[in-house]
Amino acid sequence: MKPASWRWVRPAAGALILAALVLRLGTDAFVDAMRAVDATALALGAAIALVTTTAGAWRWRVVARQLHVELAMPAAVVACYRAQFLNVTLPGGVLGDIDRGVHHGRSVDDLGRGLRAVAWERTLGQVALVVVTVGALVVANPVGLTALVAAVVGVVVGAVVLMGLTRVSRVVAADVRALSSRSALAKVFVASLVVMAGHVATLAIAARTVGVRMPASTFVPVALVVLLVAAVPLNLAGWGPREAAAVWAFGAAGAKASQGLAVAVAFGVIVFVSTLPGVALLSVGRRTSPNLASADAVARGAIRADARLGGGT
Repeated sequence: MKPASWRWVRPAAGALILAALVLRLGTDAFVDAMRAVDATALALGAAIALVTTTAGAWRWRVVARQLHVELAMPAAVVACYRAQFLNVTLPGGVLGDIDRGVHHGRSVDDLGRGLRAVAWERTLGQVALVVVTVGALVVANPVGLTALVAAVVGVVVGAVVLMGLTRVSRVVAADVRALSSRSALAKVFVASLVVMAGHVATLAIAARTVGVRMPASTFVPVALVVLLVAAVPLNLAGWGPREAAAVWAFGAAGAKASQGLAVAVAFGVIVFVSTLPGVALLSVGRRTSPNLASADAVARGAIRADARLGGGT
């Protein structure tokens, strides 16, 4: 499939998944979840997002340093907020990450390394998520062996998509060697744990907001499965696989399918609001970065980079 076609397959797949959920479960879960989200849930979500965004920015900075493209921590936090907002508002759910890769690459006069730093940061984060999810399923196994198999299959498919069947194996091998430092990997894993914990906590807030209760020993593995599937880049601004995974995972854990959908919708609303600082930072970042190109040029670069990265997250 041509890269241009692939860019439209991802959001189209997310839209189809949402349409299928609406046909099966109706719109009540969507409406009820949006009404249930209150100011307390939004404030807690925003506070958690500050922590997870900072942790994600630190992870990116560690990876970038290993690839010899320095990145200041304040700039990384600002870029991550911008990227999160773009990810939850633009089709495909990945253009924000590509945008920060393009901006960083151009600011250090090395677009390739800038893009690869983001790609590896996202890859290592997903690997950590897979390891923790599989471990949680082995220990608690609340949704059965099928979930474990699905997680492993998801990892394989995600890795293939992320690497885009790359033809630059020598570059990848060099990056792997650069990233193989135990100290760097330890930092990346710790940052990933903080990000995971924050996302699980946000899902817990969403669940409590819509009235879904279950023991932590069951909820945590279910939440991790939802987060893992949500990383699949076949979504419409983040929507689609996440909701389908919540319907299945929460249902397998004993809740109603509609409750799982409501949790995912509430989570989506909370996450969207928590990314709103990125709106202001979009314009601030454009005005204060003398080495960056115009918005139109960046957009064109992001699209070309999207094609080269194969749509990976």
